[in-house]
Amino acid sequence: MRVLRAPARLRPRSVRAKIVALLMLPIVSLMALWGFAAVTTASSIADTETAKDVNSELLTPVAEFVTAVQGERTAALRRADAPGAFKTATGVTDKAAVALRDGVNDSSSDAALIDSTLPGRIDKLETDAKGLAALRAEATAKGAKSTATYASYSAIVEHGFAVTGALTGDKTAADASEARVVLELSRAREAVAQEQAVLGAARTGGELTKEQYALFVGAVATQRALLAPAVADLRPEHRAAYRTLLDSSGYTQLQAVENRVRSAGPGTSAASARFLGDWDSTASGVLTGLDAAETKAGRGATAAADPFGWDTLGASGIAVVLGLVGVLLSLLVSVLVGRGLIVELLDLRNSALEVAGRRLPQAMRRLHAGQGVDIDAEAPLRRLAGDELAQVSTALTAVQRAALKAASERAELLSGISGVYVSLARRSQVLLHRQLDLLDAMVRRQRDPAELHELYRVDYLATRMRRHSESLLILSGIAPGRGWRDPIPLSDILRAAVAEIENSARVQIWAVPKVSLTGGSVADVIHLLAELVENATAFSPPSTQVQLRAARMREGVLIEIEDSGFGMKDDALADANRKIQSEKVDLLDAKQIGLFVVNRLRERQGLRVEIRHSQSGGVTAAVLIPEGLMRDDMPVGEQQQAPGGRGLAPASALVPRQRLRGAGA
Repeated sequence: MRVLRAPARLRPRSVRAKIVALLMLPIVSLMALWGFAAVTTASSIADTETAKDVNSELLTPVAEFVTAVQGERTAALRRADAPGAFKTATGVTDKAAVALRDGVNDSSSDAALIDSTLPGRIDKLETDAKGLAALRAEATAKGAKSTATYASYSAIVEHGFAVTGALTGDKTAADASEARVVLELSRAREAVAQEQAVLGAARTGGELTKEQYALFVGAVATQRALLAPAVADLRPEHRAAYRTLLDSSGYTQLQAVENRVRSAGPGTSAASARFLGDWDSTASGVLTGLDAAETKAGRGATAAADPFGWDTLGASGIAVVLGLVGVLLSLLVSVLVGRGLIVELLDLRNSALEVAGRRLPQAMRRLHAGQGVDIDAEAPLRRLAGDELAQVSTALTAVQRAALKAASERAELLSGISGVYVSLARRSQVLLHRQLDLLDAMVRRQRDPAELHELYRVDYLATRMRRHSESLLILSGIAPGRGWRDPIPLSDILRAAVAEIENSARVQIWAVPKVSLTGGSVADVIHLLAELVENATAFSPPSTQVQLRAARMREGVLIEIEDSGFGMKDDALADANRKIQSEKVDLLDAKQIGLFVVNRLRERQGLRVEIRHSQSGGVTAAVLIPEGLMRDDMPVGEQQQAPGGRGLAPASALVPRQRLRGAGA
């Protein structure tokens, strides 16, 4: 299931802000409840006033008109037996119709505002009232069918109920809250009136026809389905009148006749006076009682309603009080739980930040430096608790222990590898130094140019092997054995660096500033430049040259090594610079070990090294030697470049005897 979330800019970011937002919700709810209570109270007063006007001007006239039509319907169906009763009933109906028209004309309420369908329903009922004369003529005509008369009068009653339903549908006052229930009771009373009319017609005709039987059975079912459930929904004070009627002997006799007629079915016996007994008087008594109870529960309660009484204002007041209590309790619980949650979350956050920002990095640095770390002291193992936040804290501790354990194992592995590097490098250095001494002696004795050239080549190879051996020591964090006490000219340092690579003929050294480098930094700078120059020759076409330039800057001396190769992609260039600038060297990374050697040398001497794209499309390695390591060898203002910008001779023109040999070589 997809969870709907608010936009990121609307969501609070900190835990405290989220808790505050949670605490604001009851306050906003309280304000909304107060506003709702005020609006509801004013609306209740207005609705009570409207209900009183509607009750006196429309509802009461409509109810009296419906009752009169019900009586006229019964009298019309029994007109042959009691013509005087029919005449009396028509007079009552005419008076009720006049009262209905007067009420509609005098009404101060806008019918359309009460219900959009109310004007049409009132018009239809007024049309029915105007058409009573024609209906009576049809009912008294010779050969008139009782079922048609019954249906016509029943339609008028239904139109009256439609108006009543529209009038009570929008009531919201406390005294008129049972309007719908009372309307159901009105329909139950109509069902009793239909029973009386149907049986009256059957007695007049001498037989209960199948059609009349069906109408009677339907009316009984409607009456019993509506009456008892609706009475149960009334207020106790309004329910009492109905209960008295339902428990009376008259209603019991009514039910007994209903049961007998339903059991007997259609036929002459069902309509006989002996079979029905005092049906008319019993039904009339029940109808009178229902009308009285309905008036008390509906129209009477509305008429007696006080817009400014407790019954009208009490509900809103109770809602305000209960709402306030609920909001205060919610606020209290939110504050208590929220404060505790904030404290726990902040403690968890501080603990995680402490582990991630200080304790774990410190332990990692100690492990990287070869110092031991007590994992149980750094991250004591906690027992898993039932609380979720405590479980998160335990999980963080487990992660910290796992990281420390992995780092400790890795440090042990690196320490072992570093020891192997140092052992191999020391052994190789001893042999290489002896080999270089022998080569020097052989070079001094040799006079054959061909043999001398071969000795030079062997000397170059030995020099490169010595540099690789020194790289092992540098990666292990140990300074190589070579060193100088006196400053060495920068030009000699560049030539010595080029002399330590295989393709030295491809390197062209341009004019070099007349400065010297302090003796303690010479070996590291030579080694660093040799690594970069060798890298440039290895990743550029053999037919191209590598340019080696140096220039005096304000911060020191800038040395650039530029090749004409195919260049590097931006991500590869960024990765190379990251390896050069990184504070940590991964001895397990077998790729580009030369960059790690440059990293160690740069860090040890305080140099600045950067690899960037060159204008020729290749790569340029820039090395900035700080001013603190330099010494000027010429007066201020002297030309620092060869006349005409010409470069020096290629490095291949230099013989091995021109290379620098350290005091420890």
